[in-house]
Amino acid sequence: MKRLSVLSLLFFGLQLAPSMGQAKLEKLISEREILINQWNDSEDQKSGIFGNRTKKDMIETNSWLQRIINKDNQIMEELELLSSIESAELGQEKEDYKSIAFRCEEQVQILKRVISEKELDIDAAKQEKRPLEWASLILFLTSLALGLWLYRVKKAT
Repeated sequence: MKRLSVLSLLFFGLQLAPSMGQAKLEKLISEREILINQWNDSEDQKSGIFGNRTKKDMIETNSWLQRIINKDNQIMEELELLSSIESAELGQEKEDYKSIAFRCEEQVQILKRVISEKELDIDAAKQEKRPLEWASLILFLTSLALGLWLYRVKKAT
């Protein structure tokens, strides 16, 4: 029972995952843009003598770059997750189509078997009909010959 509920949650989660994953990805990208703006602001800071940059300013700039790199890594992980979800969905669709094709092939085989059986029944019915056709032909020819013979007999008398 637990397994069924876990599978149903997984299936439900896979269906919602692309939309939720897209939203999370968009959120990460917007956070990255904010970090880039903050990095640009820190890049413009010059707290040294004569308007130069100090070591502290550079350390601050490097920390913003590190945050941007961390955010990029999160974005890459999210993209990999979305890719794996998409490939899992494609794999599942592939399996679904395979099973549909297999069922259709089975139905085609059943229909072919039924058609061949019906063709055998038709051939058997034709074989049963042949002697009756020959008997009818012989009866017709005999009646024709008898009719001609009677006609000649009456004409001769």
